[in-house]
Amino acid sequence: MKYFIRSIKYFLYLTVILVVVLYALVALKLANGDIQSMFRNGYDSLWQIAGILAIFAAVYPKFGYSTRKAIVPGAYSEIRDSVLSVMESRGYRLEKEEGENMTFRLRSPLYRITRVGEDRITLTRDVSGFEVEGLTKDVVRLIQALERTPDQI
Repeated sequence: MKYFIRSIKYFLYLTVILVVVLYALVALKLANGDIQSMFRNGYDSLWQIAGILAIFAAVYPKFGYSTRKAIVPGAYSEIRDSVLSVMESRGYRLEKEEGENMTFRLRSPLYRITRVGEDRITLTRDVSGFEVEGLTKDVVRLIQALERTPDQI
């Protein structure tokens, strides 16, 4: 269900961006405001554009979100403070902590909006460290930071 909701969010997000860009082009008089003359196929183009956006929105969550392992040796009580430090230095705040599992959200409302509210990073305790789940580009960056020794952080 999470995948479907993400797809819908990205479809709406992409649609809003397209509308804003088209409106800006019309406002700057770089394009005619009539849809029949703006697009080659007129109103039929709107369905074609919506189809392309729907395909992209349906595929993006598969590649845009992932779960990867971070090797962070040590007992949870020993590494907890350094994990919190790493996450806070990268703009995340602790949302909740359940046992040895932590969930973080971005502090900046602007970043949260640009990520369509999908800014949550979940750290699930594992034998060798944590499983990090979230936006793939953030997961990769955070794993690199978490795997450094505490004196390098």
